[in-house]
Amino acid sequence: MGLPTVGAVAGPRLGRPSGKESDVERFAAFVMRHRLWVGLVWLAVTVVGVLMAPHVADRLRSGTTINSASYDANVALQKEYGGVAANPSVLVVDLPVGTTAGAPAVEAGLRAADQVAASVRGVHSLSYANTGDRALVGKGGASTLVLVYPPGMGSAVPPPIMDAMSSAVTQAVPGAQVHQTGIEQLSAGPSGGGASVLSELLVGVGLALLVLAWVFGSALALLPLLSAIVSVLTMQLAIWGLTYVTDIAINPSVQFIVALLGLGLSIDYALLMVNRWREERERGADNHEAVRHATRLAGHSVAVSAVIASLGLFALIVVPVSFVQGVGLSGLFIPSIAALVALTIVPVLLSTVGPRLDRVRLWRYRAAGDDRTWTRIARTIVARPKAAAAVGGVILAVLVGFGLTLSIASPASTSLAGGGPAQQGLDALRHNGFPTGVLTSVPIELPAGTDPAATAATLRALPDVHGVLVAGTPAWQHANSSVIMALPRGEMGTAHPGTALANLRAAAPHNALIGGNQVQAADVAHILSSWFPVLLALVALVTFVLMARGMRSLLLPAKAVALNVLSVGAAFGVLVLVWQLGYGSQAFWNIPATGSITAFVPMLMFGFLFGVSMDYEVFILSRVREAYDRDGDTRAAVVEGVSRTGRLVTSAALILFLALAALASSPDVTVKMVATGMASGVLIDALVVRTLLTPALVVLFGRANWQLPAWAARLLRVPPSDRPVKVLESCASS
Repeated sequence: MGLPTVGAVAGPRLGRPSGKESDVERFAAFVMRHRLWVGLVWLAVTVVGVLMAPHVADRLRSGTTINSASYDANVALQKEYGGVAANPSVLVVDLPVGTTAGAPAVEAGLRAADQVAASVRGVHSLSYANTGDRALVGKGGASTLVLVYPPGMGSAVPPPIMDAMSSAVTQAVPGAQVHQTGIEQLSAGPSGGGASVLSELLVGVGLALLVLAWVFGSALALLPLLSAIVSVLTMQLAIWGLTYVTDIAINPSVQFIVALLGLGLSIDYALLMVNRWREERERGADNHEAVRHATRLAGHSVAVSAVIASLGLFALIVVPVSFVQGVGLSGLFIPSIAALVALTIVPVLLSTVGPRLDRVRLWRYRAAGDDRTWTRIARTIVARPKAAAAVGGVILAVLVGFGLTLSIASPASTSLAGGGPAQQGLDALRHNGFPTGVLTSVPIELPAGTDPAATAATLRALPDVHGVLVAGTPAWQHANSSVIMALPRGEMGTAHPGTALANLRAAAPHNALIGGNQVQAADVAHILSSWFPVLLALVALVTFVLMARGMRSLLLPAKAVALNVLSVGAAFGVLVLVWQLGYGSQAFWNIPATGSITAFVPMLMFGFLFGVSMDYEVFILSRVREAYDRDGDTRAAVVEGVSRTGRLVTSAALILFLALAALASSPDVTVKMVATGMASGVLIDALVVRTLLTPALVVLFGRANWQLPAWAARLLRVPPSDRPVKVLESCASS
C-alpha cells in the first residue's frame, strides 16, 4: 500500500528537509501530483462499498471452530441430529390447581406440542409425554417443562414455533400458563429483539461529529468523519474479499468489530492530520506547504501507529479459535486502510477545500497549537513528576488488582436479562424447583449397540446430574446411533458449573460423544485463557521492536508496552467491578452480577485497546521527540508535546467513548460487556496513562529516554542514539 518501512518512520523532524526524502514524503508527493485520480479511485471504492456492504453478511459464517472433543461431538451431532447440541428453548408449563403432569389432558397437550415441533424440519423436542421422565416435572407435579431444539446451533427456535407449541398445550389444558425462556431468549434482552449494532454505531457517528465540531469549531469537523466513512466501507469490502481467499470462518460479529475499530482509528488518524495542517497554517505556511508539512510530520506518526496496530491485531491469528483468528485477519488491514485513507484522502481534501471549510465557523475559533489548559497541566506534571506518577500508579494498581480476579466463563442465566417474558419464564422455572442447569443440557451420542436406557440409568446416579432423558422416538434414535440428553444441576460453561460434566465424561461409554453449546463454550474459555499469555508476549515483543526502531530508544518502547499492558489490565478491573461483581450492572441496567465475563470479551478488548493505546502513545511521544530533537531539553519537550497533543488525544478518546457508550445500550449482555470494557479502557488510557504517567515517567527518566546502545542499534539496524538527533533524517539515510 506504499506505507513506509518501520525504519523510515522513526518519528517527526523539524527544520529543513534532508537531502533524502523519506518514504512517506515520496508517497505524499505522488498523491498530490495525482490528486484527481486519487479522488476518483476512492470515490469508486466508496460507491462499491455502499453497494456491497449489505451483502457482506451473506459471506460470513456463524459459529466457532476449535480443536476440542466437544466441537467434534457437536459437528457430528449437527450432521446426524440437527441442533440438539444447541441451548434449548424452554416451555415452562404451570398447570391449573388440582392438575398434575400425569393427567391425560396434560399428556395430550404435550404430545400435541411435540407434534408441532416434529412438523418443522430439524426441530426436536423433549417432554414428559415422549420421555416419561420425572426430571421434567416440577415440585408437587404441578408444572412441567418442554425442551425444544432449533435446526442448528447459534440460534433460538423461531418464536412462531414456540407460540404454536404453547397454544397446543393451553388448548388441551384450559387454565394452564405457559412461559418461554432459554439462554438465547434471555441473551436477547427484555425486548427480545436482539442487538441492534447498526443503530448504536449511527448514534456513535452523530456524537463523534459533535465532538469534532467542538474540537475544530468549523466545518473541518466533516473531514475526519468523511475519512472514517470511506475507511469503514473499504474495510467491509476487504472482509468480503477475505472470505474468498481464506478457509478461516469469519464470524458475522467481525463486521461490528471492524466498524467500531475502523471508526475509531480512522477518526484518530484524520484528526491528527487535520490538526497538524491547521497548526502549520497558524504558523504562516501557505496551504500547499501546510499540507506537505502535515503529511510529512503527522503522516509519519500515522504510519508508525498503523504498522504497530496492524501487526498487534494480526497476532490474534495464533490463537486456535476461528472467531479470534477472523478478528486477527481483519485486524491486519483495519489500521492499514485507516492510515491509507488518512494519507491520501485527507491531504487531497485539505489541499482543495480545506481552507474554505475552515472559514465556515460553527462558533468561537479554536487554535490548533498550544492549548493553555493542557500547557498548565503539562507544567504541573513536569514540576511534580513523582506525585503525578504516584497518583496514576495507584489508580492503575487498584484497578489491575481487580482485573487479576477476572473469571472467564459464560454469564449465569440469572444475569442475562433484567426483565421481559424470558426473565419471567426463568423465574417460573426456578419457582417450580427446576435447576437452571436444564437450560444448558448436554447431548450424548451413543453408538449402535449401546442401550440408551441402561446408560441413562447409570448416568442419573452421578452427582450434580438432575436427570438424563431418553426419548423412544425415531427423531432421537437412528440406525447407527442414538442421543440421550443429560440435564445438569449447574449451568454448563459458567463460573459455577458443578461437577456434572467431569462426571459424565468419566462415566459415559468410552466411544460416546459428549457435546453441547455450553460445553463447547467452556472449552473455548479454557483455550483462550491458556493462549492469552502467549498472545500478550507476542504482541508485546512485536510492539517493542517496532517502537524501538521508530523511537530509536530502548526505554521509551519498554515503558510504552508496560503502560499499555497495565492500561488493559485496569480496563479488565472495571469489567470485574461493573459486571462480575455487579457494582455497575445493577445500577445502570438492572442486571445482577454476572459472576464471570464472556470468554471472547477480554481477548477482543486486548486487541482493540492495545492498538488504540499505541495510537495515543505514538501521537504524544512523536511531539515530545520532535521538541527534544530540536532543543535537547526533556522537560521543555514534555510540556510542548503534551500541550500540543493533549486536546487531540482526549478528543479522540471522547469520540470513542461516546460511540462505545451508545453501543452499551444494546440489549445483549455480551455486547454491553464489550462496550463497557472498551469505553472504560479508552478513558483510563487517555486520562490516567497518557495524561499522568507517560509525561511523568519521561521527565523522571530524563536523558535515559533517548539512549540506544550500539549493540541494540546493530540488532535493530538503525544508528545508535546517545544525543539529540534528527530522527527521521538519520533513519531515512539508513
